[in-house]
Amino acid sequence: MVCDIIVVGGGASGLMAAFGAASAPVREGTAPPRVVVLEKMPRPGRKIMITGKGRCNFTNLKPWEEFSTHIRTKAAFVRPAFYNFDPQDCIDHIVRSGTKAVVERGDRAFPASYRSSDIVDALQNAAMKAGARIETGVEVKSIVCNDGSAGNIFMVSCSGSRTYSAPRLIIATGGLSYPATGSTGDGYGWAKALGHSIKDCFPSLTAIVPKGYKNTSSRGHIDRSTPLSDIGKSLCGNQLKNISISLYAGGDLLQSEFGDLDFTDGGIEGPIGFRISRSAVKSLVNGAKVSVVIDMKPQAPAEELLPRISGFWNDISKTPAGRSTPIRQMLRMLLCKHMPQSLAGGFAACHPEMLYGRKGNERIDFKAVVNALKNWRFDIDGYVGYERAVITAGGVSTDEIVAKTMESRLRKGLYFCGEVLDIDADTGGYNLQLAFSTGYLAGQSAAKSL
Repeated sequence: MVCDIIVVGGGASGLMAAFGAASAPVREGTAPPRVVVLEKMPRPGRKIMITGKGRCNFTNLKPWEEFSTHIRTKAAFVRPAFYNFDPQDCIDHIVRSGTKAVVERGDRAFPASYRSSDIVDALQNAAMKAGARIETGVEVKSIVCNDGSAGNIFMVSCSGSRTYSAPRLIIATGGLSYPATGSTGDGYGWAKALGHSIKDCFPSLTAIVPKGYKNTSSRGHIDRSTPLSDIGKSLCGNQLKNISISLYAGGDLLQSEFGDLDFTDGGIEGPIGFRISRSAVKSLVNGAKVSVVIDMKPQAPAEELLPRISGFWNDISKTPAGRSTPIRQMLRMLLCKHMPQSLAGGFAACHPEMLYGRKGNERIDFKAVVNALKNWRFDIDGYVGYERAVITAGGVSTDEIVAKTMESRLRKGLYFCGEVLDIDADTGGYNLQLAFSTGYLAGQSAAKSL
């Protein structure tokens, strides 16, 4: 099949690239570009379907000054793409395609239905309505660039002995995260074959696994299915709100975050758990010793907590119930004033130093309680890998891409967009917006260059 623009990958960036290419203005007397999307899965947008646990936080309305602080790579590279197709443009595009949007806390935008399938349908329908053709179940096997007198021609060989050719090629294959959705890193191999270099890839926005949290002695990648230890079981399922977490590597403070955190069957997750995961995983991959320190009461100094805790203890210990209640149960009652009841047992098990003395005649060390609340330390042994990581860090080097067009500096007519590039950001709608912005710019640029 001969066409004008081939888009490899029917995910967020690929569908937006197809729309951008097919809807680009054409010179008078010129036919619209023939755009084809090649997607190996049975339907496009498989990874979008699981975004935000199926609710799909598809963008974030923060202005660039704030948005850019959540980008973990070179923010300046994606600035032209952001301004060319910003979050409001994204919402307008979704609404024009028949899906209403709502904006929640933190400027996060969702489909009003909270169904990710509505976003996929909107993106697919917009691309097709603009004139793009979407071929599903078509797996690309190889890509070859033939230099012709009129310019480069890209030959794309696919399953079923099908071959496509075009003078413009957009690689939008995503990364390595959630391989079951089709993200298996194919684009990196084709980029290398076409002369590009790849920055080291590793999982990001993933669970980090404390030492002793799982029944394993493994370090580094720890599969999410690995059974929890007794400590892991006692912590799993609890959510901490308005706490702070600090990440250390080799004893040096790398990052501190404030917000909500979840203990899950994977390890430490939630908004601020994900936020520190990129640096944590990178440090572990590089062989550093990694630890985190949780402050359960970041807004209360230790000198305020100590009299508050000892005062509460004095009050309950004087009651008839207090005098007859075992000391360990009393400790849990004390802890429940500062954390979810379901967490108190696990927290106490992590801090045996809060009790001292012989068994049967134990006492509570209030200073140890305060220190445990303010400095809950975990050594980190590993992380959940690509099987459940939200995003892939690393990818095609942006030094080799023109930021204003997404075109390769090394090979004319070749474009990249989305997660296959070395761009990634925090959770909260930022990564999908980067995919949409770079995808739209790549599509428009490819069409305008014909």
